[in-house]
Amino acid sequence: MTNSPEDPRQELGNFSGVGEMKAIVSGVEEALGEKAAAIAMLSAGRQRGKELAEKLNLVDKDDSVSLETITEKARKALGKEGTRLCVIDKIIQDGDVYKVYTRETFDSVGESQGSDRQSTFTMGAIQGFLEAFLDQRLKGTQIESLLQGDSYDLFEYTIMGEINRNVRPELKE
Repeated sequence: MTNSPEDPRQELGNFSGVGEMKAIVSGVEEALGEKAAAIAMLSAGRQRGKELAEKLNLVDKDDSVSLETITEKARKALGKEGTRLCVIDKIIQDGDVYKVYTRETFDSVGESQGSDRQSTFTMGAIQGFLEAFLDQRLKGTQIESLLQGDSYDLFEYTIMGEINRNVRPELKE
């Protein structure tokens, strides 16, 4: 088969093994160090989550859509029917905090029980998706880990403020 600009992977398609993606993460960690790599993975995840929300036309929907709908859209976009990044079991809101209960996160693949691996890319992707959907800037923290014996990979996202979409593109994050 020949490659074309529209479909450069005619034989392999748009999928790649999760092991290959984990190798990228490990290589970035080796090149940049663990902390810088975590920042890079979180940022890359946020960008990917925002792109998914935009692609699905889900930007700025917080006033008209229930938390149940947000949860379902996130499940589809990031789960088995979408990117297969993770399984989202539930999203709950407690004041200015959104709690996202996940499992089978991309970041945990191949990790042994007891590993201190954080799910930075997954946490970032969910954060970016929620930020685009809610039009709110969030700060994410992983507070539980399946690798540490918890019941979920649990992420908490605290509302930091509204996103100003009228800023010149070169001044945005």
